[in-house]
Amino acid sequence: MKQILSEIVEGKTLTEEAAFEAMNEIMQGNATTGQLMSLLSVIRHRGETVEEMTGFVRAMRANMTKLEVENDEIVDTCGTGGDGSSTFNISTAVSIILASMDVKVAKHGNRKVSSKSGSADVLETLGIPIDTTPEEGAKAISEKGMTFMFAPNYHQAMKHAGPARQELGFRTVFNLLGPMSNPANAKRQLIGIYDTTYAEKMAETLNKLGSKHVLLATGRDGLDEITMSGVTDIVELKDGNITRFTIEPEDLGLNTGQLKDIQITTSTDSAQIIEKVLQGTANESAMTIATMNAAAGLYVAGKAADLKDGVQKVQQAIEAGTVYEYFTSIQEEKERRQYA
Repeated sequence: MKQILSEIVEGKTLTEEAAFEAMNEIMQGNATTGQLMSLLSVIRHRGETVEEMTGFVRAMRANMTKLEVENDEIVDTCGTGGDGSSTFNISTAVSIILASMDVKVAKHGNRKVSSKSGSADVLETLGIPIDTTPEEGAKAISEKGMTFMFAPNYHQAMKHAGPARQELGFRTVFNLLGPMSNPANAKRQLIGIYDTTYAEKMAETLNKLGSKHVLLATGRDGLDEITMSGVTDIVELKDGNITRFTIEPEDLGLNTGQLKDIQITTSTDSAQIIEKVLQGTANESAMTIATMNAAAGLYVAGKAADLKDGVQKVQQAIEAGTVYEYFTSIQEEKERRQYA
C-alpha cells in the first residue's frame, strides 16, 4: 500500500491489476485509515481512470457475498445516491413495477445515509421482506421475481473503509463503485448518477466487466434519476457500444412536473407515495418520474423496444391493476413468513 500511495502521489495512475491489489488490501483490512484517506483524496482530486475503477470493482466483487443466481437477464436499479434532493424512493418503486411485469430484479440498496429515506427503510415501512441471506434472495428471485439485497449483508468487507469515508465526509470513488458491485452480478442496470461527467467512465468500466445493457442517468435538476422536471443526461452502454443522449418528459408523451411534488421528509411519506404510484393514484409528477424510470428499466431488460414503448407498457400495467396486485402479493408473503 505504501508503494501504491507513493506512486499516485507522484501523479501516476494505477494499472487495473495494481488497483485490484490496492482495493483487495483495503477489503482485507490491511490498509490503515490514514492510508485509505490519502488514496481516496488523491484519486478524487485528479479523477479516476477506467483501469482503476475496473480493478477496484473486481476486488469489491471478489470480497463480497454473492447471490448464487445464474441469470443474465437480472436487472438492478441501484444509483449512486447522494443527490440531496429528498425525493421519495423512486428506484425502489421502479423495482416493484418491473418485477410485476416479469422482469427479474435484484435490487441493491441500503438504509438512509445522506437521504431522508433509504431503500431498506421504505421497504420495511411498506411491509416488503428484506432478504437477509443469499439463499433467501435466490429463492425470492425464483418465486417472486424480485429480491432486495441489503448492502451491509453482502459487502461486509466495506466495514474496513467506513472510518475513512466518514472522516473525509465528501464523495469518493466508493460512491461510484457501489452500483457496479451488484451481488447478483446484474448485467442490466439503470444507474442514477449524481454527476454525468462520470458516466462514460462508468460505462466503459461496466463494459470491461461484461455488462450487457446499462443506462446511466443524471437529471439536470440534480436528481440521480431520469427526472420529470426537465432534461436528463443519459449515457447508454448496449452490446459494447457507448452513446450519450438527452431525454425530456415531452419526448415520451408525458408532462413536465415539479420537484416539490415528489419530495418527502420521512420513510412513511415515501411509502405513501410509492403505494399511490403502484395504484396509479399519485400526483402527476410522481407518476411521471416513476413511469419514465420504469420504462428505462423495461428497456434495459429487453422488454421494451425503446423508452417510449416502455412508458406505454408501464402505464398499461398500472392501469390494469397488475402492479398493485403484485405489490400486495409480496406484502402477504411477508405475513406468511411471520406466521409460518
